[in-house]
Amino acid sequence: MLFLFKYIDDLIGKGFDWYVILELLLYASATNVAMALPLAILLSSIMTFGSLGENYELVAIKSAGISLQKAMMPLVVVVSILSVSAFLFSDYMLPVANLKMGSLLYDVRNQKSSFLIDEGIFNSSIPGYSLRVKKKDSDGQTLHNLIIYDHNTSNGSVLMAQKGRMYRTDDDQTLVLKLSNGVRYEETPGDGANYNQRQRLMRFRFKETEQKFDLSGFKMQRTDENLFKSNYAMLNLKQLKFYRDSFNVKIDSNLKTAYKDIKMFYDPINPPLKKEQPIKPAAIKEYKDILDLVPSDSRTLAIQNAKSRLVSVKEVIVNKRTFDDENEDRVRGFMIEFHKKFTLSVSCLLLFFIGAPLGAIIRRGGLGLPVVVSVLFFLVYHIVSTIGEKSVKEGTLSPMLGMWLAIITLTPLGIFLTYKATVDSVLFDVDFYKEFLKKLIPKKKKLSE
Repeated sequence: MLFLFKYIDDLIGKGFDWYVILELLLYASATNVAMALPLAILLSSIMTFGSLGENYELVAIKSAGISLQKAMMPLVVVVSILSVSAFLFSDYMLPVANLKMGSLLYDVRNQKSSFLIDEGIFNSSIPGYSLRVKKKDSDGQTLHNLIIYDHNTSNGSVLMAQKGRMYRTDDDQTLVLKLSNGVRYEETPGDGANYNQRQRLMRFRFKETEQKFDLSGFKMQRTDENLFKSNYAMLNLKQLKFYRDSFNVKIDSNLKTAYKDIKMFYDPINPPLKKEQPIKPAAIKEYKDILDLVPSDSRTLAIQNAKSRLVSVKEVIVNKRTFDDENEDRVRGFMIEFHKKFTLSVSCLLLFFIGAPLGAIIRRGGLGLPVVVSVLFFLVYHIVSTIGEKSVKEGTLSPMLGMWLAIITLTPLGIFLTYKATVDSVLFDVDFYKEFLKKLIPKKKKLSE
């Protein structure tokens, strides 16, 4: 639904076949696995252990001498298999799905709107033509009172017909209009010596004629997928390492050539002095202003040359810095995708170790309270991970710390909840807090008395 709401304007009114939209939705669903899978594991674990706790099955398991950790072990194995599968999916299948979706979405968004003729409205979808129909019959093919403006010629022409019938050829590449009882007007230059674009008006009357329009531009053309392969989300681990190392080499070579490019503008004495006026070392030690080392008749030229060289040095430094920043942004993008492939797997395990003990503590199954609690915890995880990723993109955090920030933040919570579930904590028991408040309120009354 999020995908449809986001790209609904690019899909409607372009005459796509049903399988194109279905293919696009299939690729979009694959790209949402990174968000859906951890949430699904969190929700299912809370619902499962909440249902076990609500039906006192956990009590029976513990009374049989089986600890909560042993009861969780089969599910831990299952979630571990899911985590490994998620890693393999993100490394092998997700880049391909992103590539297919990115190239298809690019073609969809650049596709022209389908050619539709509405009554009383000029249609300029076909390049070089403007067409208006006053009335259409119920069959959708018979037209009345047509006006066609042809802008392809230098002066243009106007065609008017009382009736027409339209159809498309078998290959769906050409629109044919069979017109009857009409006239076409053209303005052309005259034959005189004085050139005048509108010296001659030509009028052609016809009983029947055909107008053909090329519709190949309305057929979706597929772009070469190789043009999108350098995007971060479309690379696997091996390719991400290769691109990261390549851009690091560019950054290093840029820094190494910085001194060489600046050195060419360096000259201690500018402009060069005359050979018969050498500067003595004693004079250099005694001067108060650097311009004292330059003859008075050359000082203006020296200042101008110095300014121009400073501008050139500044341009070199700015260009080097811009190049360096752009490549560092690319490297950070590669590192973000590199760590995402690992954080997806680890987040599945982490959210299971949060959801399972949490379900055992709240002891509520079904789709009520578990859904609310799981959404709240997942929002915390998603917000923290988004903040970390944004900080990495801005360069304020290292890729390692930023991409693992949510895992680092929620790991102590998972350990704490597992411990509380093991010791049968009443952390989310409302009756416990009610009894605590009832015991606390009488004490306050006695103190006030």
